[in-house]
Amino acid sequence: MLAALAGGMGWGIRGQYGHETGAMIAGLLIGLVLALLFCPRADSLTIARAVALGTVAIGFGGSMTYGQTIGLTHDAPLIGNWAALRWGMLGLAIKGGLWIGFAGVFFGMGLGGAKYRTRELLLLMLGLLALCVVGIWVLNLPFDPANKVLPRIYFSDDWRWEPGAALKPRREVWGGLLFALIGLLAYTGVVRRDVLARNLGLWAVLGGALGFPLGQSLQAFHAWNPDIFRAGFWAALDPQMNWWNHMETTFGATMGAVFGLGLWLNRRHIAVAEISNGGNEALSPNTLRPAVEWLLVTVHVSLLVTAEFFSVPWVDALYDFGLLLGFIPIIAVAHGRWWPYLMLLPITALPIAGKTLRQLVYTERGIPLLPGWLIYVVLPLTVTTIAALMFAHATRRHREAHSFLRPTLLLMTWLYFGLNFAFFHFSWPWMPWTTRTPNAIVFTLCALGLTAAALTSCRTLDEVQRKT
Repeated sequence: MLAALAGGMGWGIRGQYGHETGAMIAGLLIGLVLALLFCPRADSLTIARAVALGTVAIGFGGSMTYGQTIGLTHDAPLIGNWAALRWGMLGLAIKGGLWIGFAGVFFGMGLGGAKYRTRELLLLMLGLLALCVVGIWVLNLPFDPANKVLPRIYFSDDWRWEPGAALKPRREVWGGLLFALIGLLAYTGVVRRDVLARNLGLWAVLGGALGFPLGQSLQAFHAWNPDIFRAGFWAALDPQMNWWNHMETTFGATMGAVFGLGLWLNRRHIAVAEISNGGNEALSPNTLRPAVEWLLVTVHVSLLVTAEFFSVPWVDALYDFGLLLGFIPIIAVAHGRWWPYLMLLPITALPIAGKTLRQLVYTERGIPLLPGWLIYVVLPLTVTTIAALMFAHATRRHREAHSFLRPTLLLMTWLYFGLNFAFFHFSWPWMPWTTRTPNAIVFTLCALGLTAAALTSCRTLDEVQRKT
């Protein structure tokens, strides 16, 4: 249930902020919750790496286009077309499973006890990129919309469904991610015999494959049955419902619940020693020197900011694809001391803070420039950076994971809730309702649930351990 709250709020907020970097909100919150429930007394750095790996990996799927796939199930010209509905839902199941699957595997890699060397991860990431190229070539080509030539298996809108329409088909890359995920599962499960990574990856695939179609079923039902929403209770509420955001929230809640269930069923494969039982920093060796870590931070953050907020063609081509965006972070997180905490706190928050600033200050001009910068960028990034440096420094004292998981869950829950609430123009339920108000209420309940988890988790764990 807690993983569902984390996924529902995180994925619902993602909808305001975009594909790869927005998805990391959900990966971060789910990872923090599950780590706090299952590994609170493990080595802090080990757990930080696991959560950060899952956070980065959930962004890989952001490269996939899905708007037109959703359109197959609810666009006005296709209402009543059951074949289009089935095909669209199948596409959403495939894309949803791929999107969440990478997060499951990498999170499992961090908790499964297998040691992945720096060179090994470097070669693995290169191998995933190569498999992705092959998969796109096999499944997502040819693509020549000007001549109405599209791939044989194509999940966006095309002339099969709307023969006479003026369409703009989108390039799909799900085939590349499919090949890459199969390769990743094969390597971790067969070559490295990392049972947790393999099993959690498959559970994550199931969560995504169920969550995306289930969430879209709400939106499609609304589009296919307009008469139901013109009478009674729904007649007053429907104008305030953002069905797209409810779809995303349902997707996130479903995949979070299944993700959590998968880890619970595979908890015996978690192989992270507790500090109190002899765990120490040797469990999390640092193979990157601090100078190298900070150089990689500088390079990655520079490319990330450029890709998100400026237009430089070669940077866009490089960092607009999830696997390339995650290349440096995956390797640096797995073998650095500073990187895991920086990734979880300021680096993941940076594009979200920046996009909030851009929307509220530069696009809507609803707040003056200086206060906007201070409130939406300077303050969040300063607080998260200081917290990350403090947590990283504390790893030298062999701290238990809950010492950073609990405050980090609290901080990031309310940071992302607050930024999104500002994006929603502070949709208080006692004010006149807008299309943002119902989602704001849902996110508030999720945030309160995660807050309760952060404040009570260790006491609850102690009580369970005493009883067992």
